[in-house]
Amino acid sequence: MGPKVAAACHFAEQTGNVASIGSLDDIAAVLAGTAGTHVRSVPRAGNRQRDGATCRTLRPRPRPAPLGADERRLIDRYWAAANYLTVAQIYLAENALLREPLLAEHIKPRLLGHWGTSPGLSLIYAHLNRLINRTAADILYIAGPGHGGPAMVANVYLEGTYSEIYPNVGTDLAGLRRLVRQFSTPGGIPSHVGRPDAGLDPRGW
Repeated sequence: MGPKVAAACHFAEQTGNVASIGSLDDIAAVLAGTAGTHVRSVPRAGNRQRDGATCRTLRPRPRPAPLGADERRLIDRYWAAANYLTVAQIYLAENALLREPLLAEHIKPRLLGHWGTSPGLSLIYAHLNRLINRTAADILYIAGPGHGGPAMVANVYLEGTYSEIYPNVGTDLAGLRRLVRQFSTPGGIPSHVGRPDAGLDPRGW
């Protein structure tokens, strides 16, 4: 544990941010501050270190109560909606809510966008939003698979960010149709996470 604490201390001293040490299995709890070891830099008069700071470990906060049945149900419904919007963007050119029998002409002639990575991205997104709402945590979601673009677009659309940036893609049926049709089509938005995606900051693709 000593080398980890030393590395965390160095990070905290150099950046002024809190460094956290914990198991990947407990990552949500570590981010919430309810598990792991947390180290921050504390100014101290007369300290010989260059930045005049020393390190202090913080005790984890008590773990919050587990999710209740209602919260689990709401998160599951949100996740299902994000997954549906993801599939709709990949496959559908029309009939976005499947209110009519599905016909061949409703399917896009060229299918792009990766489904496989999308449910996991949306599950993480849903629980991070829950964490932000519960703890006011300042979180940056770094999504490695840029080809999970439809999932990220689905989530920023569901939370309302997309329509704030692109008012023509509203939350009504017409806006939903536009969202679905524009994905990975000429004149629309790319199949990977890209600059046109509201609320996202793609880097390194």
